[in-house]
Amino acid sequence: MSTTDTIQHWIDGAATPGSSTRTAPVWNPATGAEQAAVLMAGPGDVDTAVTAAARAFETWSASSLTQRTRVMFRLRELLVEHEDELAEIISAEHGKVIDDARGEIVRGREVVEYACGIISALKGGYSDQISTGIDTFDFRQPLGVVAGITPFNFPIMVPLWMHPIAIACGNTFVLKPSERDPSAASFVAGLYKQAGLPDGVFNVVHGDKVAVDALLDHPGIEAVSFVGSTPIARYVHERATAAGKRVQALGGAKNHAVVLPDADLEYAADHLTAAAFGSAGQRCMAISAAVAVGDAADALLPVLAEKAAAIRVGPGQDVGNDMGPVITAQARDRVASYVASGVEQGAVAVVDGRDLKVEGHEDGFFVGPTLLDRVTTEMDVYTDEVFGPLLVVVRAADLDEAIELINANPYGNGTAIFTSDGEAARRFQRGVHVGMIGVNVPIPVPMSHYSFGGWKDSLFGDYHVHGPEGVHFYTRAKVVTSRWPHVSRSVEAAFNFPTHG
Repeated sequence: MSTTDTIQHWIDGAATPGSSTRTAPVWNPATGAEQAAVLMAGPGDVDTAVTAAARAFETWSASSLTQRTRVMFRLRELLVEHEDELAEIISAEHGKVIDDARGEIVRGREVVEYACGIISALKGGYSDQISTGIDTFDFRQPLGVVAGITPFNFPIMVPLWMHPIAIACGNTFVLKPSERDPSAASFVAGLYKQAGLPDGVFNVVHGDKVAVDALLDHPGIEAVSFVGSTPIARYVHERATAAGKRVQALGGAKNHAVVLPDADLEYAADHLTAAAFGSAGQRCMAISAAVAVGDAADALLPVLAEKAAAIRVGPGQDVGNDMGPVITAQARDRVASYVASGVEQGAVAVVDGRDLKVEGHEDGFFVGPTLLDRVTTEMDVYTDEVFGPLLVVVRAADLDEAIELINANPYGNGTAIFTSDGEAARRFQRGVHVGMIGVNVPIPVPMSHYSFGGWKDSLFGDYHVHGPEGVHFYTRAKVVTSRWPHVSRSVEAAFNFPTHG
């Protein structure tokens, strides 16, 4: 991209500049240079998109399940065909390495595959002869126009957690992706058109809080899905529910991985390193706190330090790198400030990535893998979601103390345990107040036919995203009780319940 490129909205089946002239820069995190500008939608642009989606809903909601799944099958094929191109787009704007970008595409595509089987997910129940001559059945119908507000860290995967399910269920969709890496959303809009999706069913408006508030307040939107930080998730939930909308708002995380002394420490260190520093730690399911139990700490630290120091950091599009830059200069400086705060408060910097310089990319937004030991639960580096390549080590005397530590945390997104003890693993998975748990699996993101979401301050609303709960979020149920009396025999009305007779 050149600095003259301007990324437009996608409304009613075509790219459009809309009416607002505000723009924001899109940076290349590896070089620190502005590579494009993105248009920032105003309330009028949001209204145009919602109007187009409402018009399209009239026919799309009445379309057959076969027609909808045919679009999803074709979209899935197109995502495979364009995987390399999409990975390059994601890496260029986000900074993550190409293999990580491909992995994101694959995980998002799995939700499209689930949407291809939406017929099974939408099956209702039928009860014959619940009373004499009376049958009851239920089915689910789409809500209408729904919106998704998604974060920068997974510019294709998180939106794909939302819109394929919503659209396959018969809704129409307005997506507001992150303005930091907006091109993937626009690219997917073009793929939908190639897949045969009617104009107006999927729309993209780029923007900032102005666009977000317009979506939250718009009377034509029935439901809002959100993934982002906890303060914004709380805000989205409060404002959208006040406007009468259904809301699923997934917030932040402080994910712990407990390492017991009986764990395979080489295995645990390998997976902790990948879980903490993959995607430069910019994942809501990243492991940011390792809880070393008993004797595990002193044995684990040298192995973790060696593996963290060996990570190859550089531009995401260069083959061979393990980790790219963070998304912005502000994000880089924020991580560095947390490391400094941790050291000032008594943590020990085992590996310090603050002074990392990548040759030829000195202006890039790079910060190296950082490992802090002797962290306590009162330190800012532990209490806050840092969202960068920083792993802190907290020590616990035993498993019960580790479980208490996790449960005292306000977040409840994901957690993991490394152990060879089945009883300890079972006690852990039943005892922690967390929505997604891994046993010797550091990032327990469920497959698409399950639902993704946490507890406590990691979720606002009743529904998790994708899978069965995603289907329920984007639909509402109807229950029909029917009687077809015989034409030659009348049925007398009664003042009691029909099952009484």
